[in-house]
Amino acid sequence: MAAVGPLTNPLTSRLLALGFGLILLASCGEEQPARTKTAAPPPAERPLVKTPAFSGDSAYRHVARQVDFGPRVPNSEGHRSCANWLASTLEQYGADVTVQTGRVTAYDGTVLDIQNIFGAFRPEVRRRVLLYAHWDTRPYADKDSVRTDEPIDGANDGGSGVGVLLELARLLGDSLPSVGVDIGFFDAEDYGEPEWLPNRDQDYTDWCLGSQYWSRKPHIPGYRARYGILLDMVGARGAVFHREGTSMALAPNVVDKVWETARRMGHGDLFRNRVTPQTIDDNLFVSQMAGIPSANIVHYHLDTRMMGYFAHHHTHGDNLDAIDPDVLGTVGQVLTQVVYAE
Repeated sequence: MAAVGPLTNPLTSRLLALGFGLILLASCGEEQPARTKTAAPPPAERPLVKTPAFSGDSAYRHVARQVDFGPRVPNSEGHRSCANWLASTLEQYGADVTVQTGRVTAYDGTVLDIQNIFGAFRPEVRRRVLLYAHWDTRPYADKDSVRTDEPIDGANDGGSGVGVLLELARLLGDSLPSVGVDIGFFDAEDYGEPEWLPNRDQDYTDWCLGSQYWSRKPHIPGYRARYGILLDMVGARGAVFHREGTSMALAPNVVDKVWETARRMGHGDLFRNRVTPQTIDDNLFVSQMAGIPSANIVHYHLDTRMMGYFAHHHTHGDNLDAIDPDVLGTVGQVLTQVVYAE
């Protein structure tokens, strides 16, 4: 995924063109006695609901299992084996599973055989929420100083979001919420142009090929969800989750829902309120092309010591040593509260 400048889209102006008016009332005629106005009390916060217990350790084991397959680069054996495991694990947890297969063309002309994998809980319910992550890994360590042309483990970038969603799927299978939930794993998100290419193409449509494919042709014709939440790089030590810029442009209400839930749960130290630059990630295409406003929970630093994605982004340091089960657990607890509060 990549960071970009401001995105232009008609949806942005519609979503962000909110104003507040102040009406001033003046008395007329004879002088009236002064009135004391009582300010309306702030609305009561919605109480947190009781939810199943989310396990960060279990989510970590799901991340480790993915890494065991090796890099999950499209067209590789590790990729095919992991796809089978993802589908069977969702099915084991009680989901109705659909595997969408297709072919997409990468920036260099390589034809990629992709699999977008979906697990539906309460498929009969029309009121639905889409929770998703990408499950493929970067085919090069193009931000590293060694072995730059080799694929990475992708424990955080790819593995962590999937690990959290698989643990949530386990909970959903045991205790169904009132809303329908679809868990989606998008393919070929991380096959964009490498950093070393001269004159790199700046339209960024070479990223997120799986979600673009699905947005044009959903796994269920006419599929709709009230909103979506993307998890990307949600498991590293020292993680911070600022309000991501594309999410704020296209789905500010969804961002508010997630970040306010985190605050009320006491997790404001991880879910912070500054706004990052707009980025290219699966939520952009799901929001714009599929019409499902989506928030992106993504590790991004906004300070003078480090600006950008987590320290091991697109390097061989993105391995299991970078993963903190407590961070996975916090993200999972917030997501679980959001889902069961619907």
